[in-house]
Amino acid sequence: MTTTTARVLGPGRTVEVFFDGDCPLCMREIRMLRRRDHHARIEFTDISTPTFDPAPLGTDYAALMTRIHGRLPDGTWIEGVEVFRQLYAAVGFRRLVAISRWPGISHLARLGYHLFAKNRLRLTGRCIDDRCAIPAPRAATPMAAAPPN
Repeated sequence: MTTTTARVLGPGRTVEVFFDGDCPLCMREIRMLRRRDHHARIEFTDISTPTFDPAPLGTDYAALMTRIHGRLPDGTWIEGVEVFRQLYAAVGFRRLVAISRWPGISHLARLGYHLFAKNRLRLTGRCIDDRCAIPAPRAATPMAAAPPN
């Protein structure tokens, strides 16, 4: 993934988060962030919607499903714990962000998120027959043909 010099987010936005709207734990966090985003600093992009297309972003669905991704206004991609730091800073949790950067705490946060991301499908009951593969993207449903007159 690359960085671009053009601003890629809307005015006033400080971070874009790419999240799995089919993940119950992820949605709990996203709902909390939406409630606290009083200044509309976060751009929320649900990668589970049938209309989401990762190709123009220079990535693919599987990469975005493996771990949380975000983008900064200049187009810089961020992943994992850094996404949460940017999201929490955007909603005013700056002290928590600062603490998460302390040695030891930072390492534990990265390790904890790595373990969660690796086991997210299992933890949220989305494995089929003990197989925890990334689900295929949902296809857009074609519009029904108009009934003949």
